[in-house]
Amino acid sequence: MQLIINAIEALNDKNGSNKTSISKYIESKYGDLPAGHSTLLSHHLNIMKESGELVFWKNNYMKADPNAPPRRGRGRPPKPKVPLPPGMLLSSARPRGRPPKNPNAPLRFPKPYGSGKPRGRPRKMARPEGGIAASSTTMMSASVRPRGRPPKVKTSAFTEVSVGH
Repeated sequence: MQLIINAIEALNDKNGSNKTSISKYIESKYGDLPAGHSTLLSHHLNIMKESGELVFWKNNYMKADPNAPPRRGRGRPPKPKVPLPPGMLLSSARPRGRPPKNPNAPLRFPKPYGSGKPRGRPRKMARPEGGIAASSTTMMSASVRPRGRPPKVKTSAFTEVSVGH
C-alpha cells in the first residue's frame, strides 16, 4: 500500500494517476513483478479507496486532501433525514405475510358455493324425444349435420369424359 502512495506522489499529476500509470511506475522502480500484480494492485486500490486514503475521481486515484469537501457523485443527492423528537418512539412495522391463525378461535364451517350451482361448465342438454311434427329418423337426417367441414363433392366419370375432347 505504501508503494501505491509513493507512486501517486512521484507521478505528481494534479488530476491523479490511473491504474496503468501506477502499475508502470511500480514496475519501472522495482523491476520484475509477480504474475498477479494487476489483481493485487486493483485489490489494494479498492481497499484504500473504501478506507478514504485515496479518492477515485474520473478513473484516477489521488491522495485524499483532508481540507477538501467531499466530492458529490452523479445523480440526485438523498433527502436529509429529519430526526424524531425525543418523546416519540418508532412503532414497529407490521410483519410481512399472512398473520398466523388463532388456535382458540371457534371453528367455522365452510359455506356451500355461493348460488348453490355446481362449478364449471354445464353439461349439454339432451335432445328432445318425439319431436315437433316429424319422426326422429327424418329429423336426424334433415336438421343434424355431421361435425366439421363437409366432404368434397366428387364429380362423376360421365362429366369428365364429356369435358375432354
